[in-house]
Amino acid sequence: MAAKPEYRDRPDVEVALLDALVDRGDEGMTVLELRAAVDADIDAVEKALSALKEDSLITVESEERVRVYAHDRVVPDPEAPDDDPSQSLVDAIRDRLGL
Repeated sequence: MAAKPEYRDRPDVEVALLDALVDRGDEGMTVLELRAAVDADIDAVEKALSALKEDSLITVESEERVRVYAHDRVVPDPEAPDDDPSQSLVDAIRDRLGL
């Protein structure tokens, strides 16, 4: 699952982090897990995490281990209709007509 479309206009590393966090849902991820999930160096990951935290798109909990979670407003509603932007107008018409 990916982050909501309104959060996809951010830098690539931030979007990749949000997507990884949305996929993990309630489990959250450690910084090491995020680093492994995102194809970026640790400095880019730290910078992106700082920007996301500053914009309140992630929450960080530090009990036994530091875990990062996507904010609820970033997570798409699983019940909402799936708008596939990769589908062309012609494909949409074919589907509508049953071809």
